[in-house]
Amino acid sequence: MANKTPIILDFFKQLSAFPRCSGNEAAVCSWLQTISSESGFASKVDEAGNIVILVPGTKGYEDHAAVVLQGHMDMVCEKIPESSHDFSKDPIQNIVDGDWMRADNTTLGSDNGIAIALALAVANDHTIAHPPLEFLFTVKEEVGLSGVNFLKPGFITGNTLINLDSEDEGTFVVGCAGGETTHLTLPIRFQKTSLTSALKIIVSGCRGGHSGVDIHKNFANANKLLARTLNELSQLGPVEIRSISGGTAHNAISRGAEAVILLPEGKVESSKLIIKNLESVFQEEYKGVESSIRVSVEVIKVPHDSLSVELSEKVISVLNALPHGVTNMSVSIPGFVETSNNLASIELKPTQLKIITSQRSTSMSKLREISSRVHSVARLAGCAISTETSYPAWQPNMNSKVLVTCKNSFNTLFGHNPEIQMIHAGLECSSIGDIYRGIDMISIGVTIENPHSPTERMYIPSIEKIWDLLVETLKNL
Repeated sequence: MANKTPIILDFFKQLSAFPRCSGNEAAVCSWLQTISSESGFASKVDEAGNIVILVPGTKGYEDHAAVVLQGHMDMVCEKIPESSHDFSKDPIQNIVDGDWMRADNTTLGSDNGIAIALALAVANDHTIAHPPLEFLFTVKEEVGLSGVNFLKPGFITGNTLINLDSEDEGTFVVGCAGGETTHLTLPIRFQKTSLTSALKIIVSGCRGGHSGVDIHKNFANANKLLARTLNELSQLGPVEIRSISGGTAHNAISRGAEAVILLPEGKVESSKLIIKNLESVFQEEYKGVESSIRVSVEVIKVPHDSLSVELSEKVISVLNALPHGVTNMSVSIPGFVETSNNLASIELKPTQLKIITSQRSTSMSKLREISSRVHSVARLAGCAISTETSYPAWQPNMNSKVLVTCKNSFNTLFGHNPEIQMIHAGLECSSIGDIYRGIDMISIGVTIENPHSPTERMYIPSIEKIWDLLVETLKNL
């Protein structure tokens, strides 16, 4: 087959010009409608902003059953602290670095922009054979799969779906964890302080990563490291919090967190020593996994108000007590994560502390159990609790026709079998399967490393292999 990678990457570059953080996909949707119209394809958009593009089957395949190619339009918007990139208006810079593509100190958006680029390349290649196609591109996938939940019966008609949101070209995904995002809100009130010293504490340099696919890698969560630091300092004497923040997205492991605290003047030097020692402790705990963890401290001007000592202790306690990381490994699948929780973000506002946590499990009963643990900690602290998004687990069907077809196509092309697995991350297949009962699904994709972080990169040679697999599978379907 001809190498289509340059054409696919050209579509990806065009897409990268559009800001598309979750909730800001309208411009991308309009662009897709324009491309569809110019190519003579019909399209439709639902009330949530999800779009379907209808591509007729090629000659001899016109009357075959339709196949859905599916991905999402939004991306996780993360950058390093030094970056001046504005995700509301600036294009993502696509930088080729050897066999890899990355961005300029931001997320690349290959998760899941490459799905759109692959689909558009299929639609514009008149040399390949395929049945009628429905390109389904959704909104707000990165904020709890919320856009896909607005799909209505009849919006797509195909009973076979190929999701293009996996991140290893040699692996087929046939199932995923269910999940939900839990928001905790603690009412707070600032008051005039009587303490005489203030410190600004910054936890930085953590790798971050995807809270599903990376949760088992033992990457540090900056929110938890900050909570541990504040808890240690509170043992010295009274501590009052003036500000605290950390993390940016429910599905990203926090890379940085910071707080401003007030304390008695006589406790400054001992506190600085504790922080320095904790930095060494954290570096030792994560040796071999993290290489850049830093806990810095700076004496600053004393703010005029803060949370009371009692309220500050409550904030520190709830952050310290909330679970983070793997809570259960699968009994039936050796080495597979069953259940986890991500302490995703912390934000102190004028009247409330907002905490976002993300629970995942392939067992719906264990999902309820880990969520109930989070709820219990929250209730003890007096937090209000709300669940923003919830989606079921996608259970595998090893007799799936599309799985068998993809597997045979892969073997024909590459001379060996692919790896077949479930993943701990959430995929839109879970919700699609719940809405369109009986739909036959598989997830494939190019190789992507470090999604949801500024070190995200895409392996360019894998694009050609996924293209060849997609073309062969569509022909065989």
